[in-house]
Amino acid sequence: MPYVATRDGTQIFFYDWGSGPPVVFSHGWPLNADAWHDQMKLVADNGFRAIAHDRRGHGRSSQPWDGYDFDTFADDLNDLITALDLNDVTLVAHSMGGGELARYVGRHGTSRLRKAVLLSAIPPLMLKTDANPEGTPQQVFDDLKAGILAERSQFWRDSAEAFFGANRPGNKVTQGNKDAFWLMGMAENIQAGVLCVDAFSSTDFTEDLKKFDIPTLVVHGDDDQIVPIAAAGDKSSQIIENCSYKVYEGGSHGIALVPGQKERFNGDLLEFLRG
Repeated sequence: MPYVATRDGTQIFFYDWGSGPPVVFSHGWPLNADAWHDQMKLVADNGFRAIAHDRRGHGRSSQPWDGYDFDTFADDLNDLITALDLNDVTLVAHSMGGGELARYVGRHGTSRLRKAVLLSAIPPLMLKTDANPEGTPQQVFDDLKAGILAERSQFWRDSAEAFFGANRPGNKVTQGNKDAFWLMGMAENIQAGVLCVDAFSSTDFTEDLKKFDIPTLVVHGDDDQIVPIAAAGDKSSQIIENCSYKVYEGGSHGIALVPGQKERFNGDLLEFLRG
């Protein structure tokens, strides 16, 4: 299996399918690159090179004890892009991966980039503060960590319901969606699970978003129960210049995976890549 060694020796697993302009996918928490298979096949079938990696502590990548912060994640992504000598890249990121993408731009610029896609992404800031009243209260994040530490296998099973919107009337979420979520969650180490909550809850990406100078597509569901749209997509779309914003009515957090929602996203993604 292909791996890239980062500057600190961490081994990052990645898929590399097809040929053409590169599209690099960054997954959400607690997932891994397998979450992007539908979109990777789509773009590889349509003349693009699809690349997706497992973040450190997730899936098949190294499982270190530390390094679960967005500066490190962004530098890992930079190490991958540099090692593969990618240019004219479109970065596509979901949820926590959106923070990785934003911090990559903040730390490494856009000289290797062509476009960016933020899907159900966490920027600019998830945590509720006086300056960010639309955010999520700290207690919610404390409860996430407590659930992981108490019984993470059951926690991932329970979490899949809200992640995909399986608790909403008329949803099209499959048992396969929920099983895949559990499987990927269990492939994330418990240390990464807890420390990533601290990282994605409290990291402010506002200044990173201000450095975006490439065409950017922001997609967010208005029924996202994990990263509520008011503190995320609505605000990011206002900060990023040259931004196209698509709101999916009734869209969940797991847009790229849920039948009906993923087909719509796939169409929007391909149109954006070709534009």
